[in-house]
Amino acid sequence: MPSKKNETEDQPQLKDQGLYEKLREEGNSKEKAARISNAAANKGRGQVGKKGGESGSYEDWTVDELTDRAKELGLEGYSKLKKDELIDELRNH
Repeated sequence: MPSKKNETEDQPQLKDQGLYEKLREEGNSKEKAARISNAAANKGRGQVGKKGGESGSYEDWTVDELTDRAKELGLEGYSKLKKDELIDELRNH
């Protein structure tokens, strides 16, 4: 007769349980928290999140560039916003 699997055998192993729990408390999904905590364990916490893009700061963009980006992201109501409000919407969409 086959043995019953333990629930934890079906779940991926976490390499940094403490970081995973902290991320979950902050409201991150299980998948995102696992991805970040495992990446931190593999590369070192100081290296995680340093990849980032090469795009300039939104403050350096023109209003036309910002509205084009808002349109690309499918945001609504951006045409009525001032530049600083538009930047806030783009950062927090």
